[in-house]
Amino acid sequence: MSANELDSARQAVFKHSVSMEGASEIAGYDFNKGVKYPELIKSLASTGFQASNLGDAIQIVNEMLDWRLSEETPTKDCSEKERDPGFRESVRCKVFLGFTSNLISSGIRETIRYLLQHRMVDVVVTTAGGVEEDLVKCLAPTFRGDFALPGAALRSKGLNRIGNLLVPNDNYCKFEDWIIPIFDQMFEEQKLQNVLWTPSKVISRLGKEINDERSYLYWAYKNNIPIFCPGLTDGSLGDMLYFHSYKHENGGLVIDIVQDVRAMDDEAVLSGLRKTGILLLGGGLPKHHICNANMMRNGADFAVFINTAQEFDGSDSGARPDEAVSWGKIRVSAKSVKVHCDATIAFPLLVAETFAAKQNKKLI
Repeated sequence: MSANELDSARQAVFKHSVSMEGASEIAGYDFNKGVKYPELIKSLASTGFQASNLGDAIQIVNEMLDWRLSEETPTKDCSEKERDPGFRESVRCKVFLGFTSNLISSGIRETIRYLLQHRMVDVVVTTAGGVEEDLVKCLAPTFRGDFALPGAALRSKGLNRIGNLLVPNDNYCKFEDWIIPIFDQMFEEQKLQNVLWTPSKVISRLGKEINDERSYLYWAYKNNIPIFCPGLTDGSLGDMLYFHSYKHENGGLVIDIVQDVRAMDDEAVLSGLRKTGILLLGGGLPKHHICNANMMRNGADFAVFINTAQEFDGSDSGARPDEAVSWGKIRVSAKSVKVHCDATIAFPLLVAETFAAKQNKKLI
């Protein structure tokens, strides 16, 4: 090899780098300091890979909440007489929370209940399962199973599997016994009082009727936080509405989804000069419904996605925030991140360092 060839190879291998001044250095938590969980969680941002994305998500949500709480926001529980949307009009950043039904089947339900109990979010979108599983859990428990349990054997025992969770079919029998009389009352109000039911009004009514502090629907009703569900019939609730419709010649309850899409879009459009932030657990309908509403105001100002879906099949569930920017659902100037992680792992950690940390400071 000639001297020129050797010099060329050396230059290729030892190409000089640009200055990294100001860049974050990668370093994980040092357990020689002992086990200090707040410091451990703070170290995620400098750990790399999805740990860093979760660290960024924590920072973005905290900025979102700093905007939201920058003016006096009532935090005490509402009495029946105090149930009005006025408290949501005082916040400077409206927070939209979306999640899929499997998370309510899991223990994330209690985390979501905490957020609504303390009025830390303003608008919720979920699936039919995200509504009914909350109610069913007030009537009977869900149990831990195993991902490998065979479906045929479970079917013979009347057990329904959700991943590694088990829901006895008797739970849904109890649900039917509980909800059909409520549908009867609502149908009478529809006939005699001309009540126009929408999915969000139905959900609010169910939250009132369950009257159980373990329920996030109860706290949404009590604190007047709207819960939207365009696919209300896609689950056990749809089954119950189906059976109920045959009790009445005219088909039973009529539920208007158009009034709800107007109300949902107004939540974004009528935010005015305030900011909006979106926090999405999982994908599907809740993810798109929230993003689409924020398109009406030229995009959200903050966005955090937590899910395991990948983008390469073109699904909206797997799409990263930048794809939503192209649609005008997230602003070009927005702070956003996607955490590729099971929400049952990431979300409690995020809440601990954001919503709960700020709530605890107010209680001190």
